[in-house]
Amino acid sequence: MSSRFDSVPNRRAIVDRRLVADALAQLEDGDTTAMRQAATAVLKEALAAGRAEIERRLIENPTRGIVTALAGAFLIDQILRLLWDFTVERLYPRNNRTAAERMTLIAVGGYGRAEMAPHSDIDIGFLTPWKVTPWAEQVVESMLYSLWDMQLKVGHSTRSLNDMVRQAKGDITIRTALLEARYVWGDTDVYDEAARRFSAEVQDGTARTFIAEKLAERDARHKKMGDSRYVVEPNVKEGKGGLRDLHTLFWIGKYAYDVREPGQLVEAGLLTSLEYRQFRRAENFLLAVRCHLHVLAKRAEDRLTFDFQREIADRMNYADRPGKSKVERFMHFYFLQAKKVGDLTGLFLAHLDEKYAARGRRMGLPAIRRSPKKLKGFVLDRGRLALPQDDFFVQEPRRLLEIFQLADLHGVEIHPLAMRAAARDAKLVDECRDDPRANALFLDVLTSPRQPAKVLRWMNEAGVFGRFIPDFGRVVAQMQFDMYHHFTVDEHTIRAIDLLSRIEKGELSEDHPLATGIFDNVVARRSLYVSVLLHDIAKGRGGDHSVLGAEVAERLCPRLGMTGAETETVAWLVRHHLLMSATAFKRDLSDFKTILDFAEMVQSPQRLMMLLILTVVDIRAVGPGVWNGWKRQLLTSLYESAEEVLRLGHKQKGRGERIAAKQEALAQMLGWDAARMGAFVDRLPESYWIAEPEDVLARNARQIEGAGQTGLSVEAQVYPERSATLVTIYAADHPGLFYRIAGAIHLAGGNIIDARIHTTRDGMALDNFLVQDAFGQPYDDPSQINRLKTGIADALANRAKLTERLHTKPLLHPRAETFTIEPNVLIDNKASNRFTVVEVNARDRPALLYRLAHALFQAKVTIHSAHVATYGERAVDTFYVTDLIGDRITSTSRLRMLDRRLLDAAQEAGEATPASAGAAVL
Repeated sequence: MSSRFDSVPNRRAIVDRRLVADALAQLEDGDTTAMRQAATAVLKEALAAGRAEIERRLIENPTRGIVTALAGAFLIDQILRLLWDFTVERLYPRNNRTAAERMTLIAVGGYGRAEMAPHSDIDIGFLTPWKVTPWAEQVVESMLYSLWDMQLKVGHSTRSLNDMVRQAKGDITIRTALLEARYVWGDTDVYDEAARRFSAEVQDGTARTFIAEKLAERDARHKKMGDSRYVVEPNVKEGKGGLRDLHTLFWIGKYAYDVREPGQLVEAGLLTSLEYRQFRRAENFLLAVRCHLHVLAKRAEDRLTFDFQREIADRMNYADRPGKSKVERFMHFYFLQAKKVGDLTGLFLAHLDEKYAARGRRMGLPAIRRSPKKLKGFVLDRGRLALPQDDFFVQEPRRLLEIFQLADLHGVEIHPLAMRAAARDAKLVDECRDDPRANALFLDVLTSPRQPAKVLRWMNEAGVFGRFIPDFGRVVAQMQFDMYHHFTVDEHTIRAIDLLSRIEKGELSEDHPLATGIFDNVVARRSLYVSVLLHDIAKGRGGDHSVLGAEVAERLCPRLGMTGAETETVAWLVRHHLLMSATAFKRDLSDFKTILDFAEMVQSPQRLMMLLILTVVDIRAVGPGVWNGWKRQLLTSLYESAEEVLRLGHKQKGRGERIAAKQEALAQMLGWDAARMGAFVDRLPESYWIAEPEDVLARNARQIEGAGQTGLSVEAQVYPERSATLVTIYAADHPGLFYRIAGAIHLAGGNIIDARIHTTRDGMALDNFLVQDAFGQPYDDPSQINRLKTGIADALANRAKLTERLHTKPLLHPRAETFTIEPNVLIDNKASNRFTVVEVNARDRPALLYRLAHALFQAKVTIHSAHVATYGERAVDTFYVTDLIGDRITSTSRLRMLDRRLLDAAQEAGEATPASAGAAVL
């Protein structure tokens, strides 16, 4: 037995080869097919028993990934050996086999590494000395049929030694698989000859080419998987920082240095003993996670999705802690291991670079254009900052910050061996946290006009960032268990800093014209950068991270050398960094009190500018697809309205003047005379003219004119400025109109993101809805738009059974079921002078808005506007309502009744309302 499996305890309990062989020996001779099927049944039973034993051990020892994977490979080895012996001895015996009828069975790929998760593919190869003989073909075919009958997924090849060499030379995938080749059973002489020829004819002298191809393959894989090791649903095998990155290191080490086991990477000088232990720890953890994934999914599954994260955290015995759930603690550790894999990759490639790069050049990296003159004692090694001696950081710990500041200042990279030393000595930075010069160096990097995010990421990977700013160290690799945030907190923060830098340099002017345009007017530039760094610094502490983050800012900013005024600005921005998005996305911006309340909180134009920019980069850094034209438009409207107030009349216009200006502009757009325009204006309330932009006013006017005497018109057209489709309904007003329209839009697959409801003075409803599809895009296909219009018309005419059909509609995001979100209702009578503002937080699901609107209809209230915001699995729906005579709702009994109806509507069907959920009335 190979020593490879020595670490697997009590192997006979997994499979007792002698007992199974005895069972096979007792099978009667007869028809070849019948014998093969009988043998397959015996082996299938042994396979099932072995897998059950391995799964039982995994449950008992849930963190033993390497041993579990070895056990899986051991089990398959024994099954294959038994099958081989039965096939060549009983099914197709040859008493005097010729030299050509020799054959060996090898394991390749992951199976060759003896790394088998419960449902991994079994990659095997049959090798013959020369051309494959008829006898060999019979044996191979019979064995494959048996393996398939056992429901095993097999990757296989049958090659002569010449074929093996030729194909390995021509295909990097085949070469990599054969690099992992391991003898399983059969003719040992053939195996030995294959190993010799692979080394001499394929491997020798081709290391540089192999390395370049594997690194290019790795980069392409990273790009495909999101190019970040900090995505919150990572791929354990293929993702950045996953098992495949460790495999790549070992492949390259094996190919270039001829190491046979990972432990020999130390002997080759590629890793230190500590780094090798970190390698094995990461490998063990990632393999354990992958094994649990396979068991839970009952198939080969490598994506660690939200639903599996919770179950694996349970299986691996993580527990809740104050401020951090067990699943967040599990994923925190996962990302720490992924980070370590990335660190090891950089060090490993540094050694390869030294050995294989041509003199004066570096593998696959651009040549440096200029050499910095002042290096403060550091040296340049082929364009990279390096250390003159190994104890350079020990002599002066402040150099741990200086190396990153110099890298940024001169636009050079840091030598991986210097990064290794920085990671090793990072704890020394504790000694200079209060050193003014060290803090100035850090602030120089953070506020750099060049590429601050790139250098901060290096600093984070070395562990210096989290040691120098311990509060940041607490959020390194910390995930947020929801469907809204795509990255860990530290990765989100660094991405936000990168976006801030790019906006400042004008690189994102097309996406963010307002933020780009006002950036030069920001006086407290340092405060803005520091506020972006600190805005999420207190995540995971069990309280309001905005409040706790402001406390961190008040403590940290003076240490960084910032003035009292700068500190106050940073603390305010961190404390209120969600204020602008909450106001823009959840409140009616046509209600002037909304603007006044917001402006009262902001208090100054400078704060307003910084808050807008901070809000933009925070949203953009959440992940792809989160930012859209609708959000940009809402934030721009809020900014401009608040600026009018804060400029104390510089731009401010009176309400009547603004309405008159809109009406005059509309008359010019439509070409209407005064009489015609006057008749139109008389029909519509003042609030309508404030709420709608000029282009929507024009569309509405044309639609009303076109409706004539019919009294019903449904129009839908793409509204690119807000990345949505504008759906307008003009109909006779009656109770329940809103919920019927909402239900019809949901049935057509639409997602309502905003709604404005107007009633003309002659009793007609004019309702404008902004609608997107399930992917956050506008409806632009004519058939979709027609289906939408027909569905609304049917609902208004009572031709559609909305409730029944919506009840059977599947979840938009099925994985939202993974998250527990207790509905909450907030009823606010202070946010508006005219309306009662009702905010409902609940899990996002089909027709939530319809159900809430129906509950409001049953409560006999009138909806004047609705605003919908979604944050992954969480929906926040806000309604501006009055009672039937147009007054705010103040009766305590009515408010309680409203609360109860909305909570019931927000619950899943058939689910009782939790006692903890309730309304807060302001």
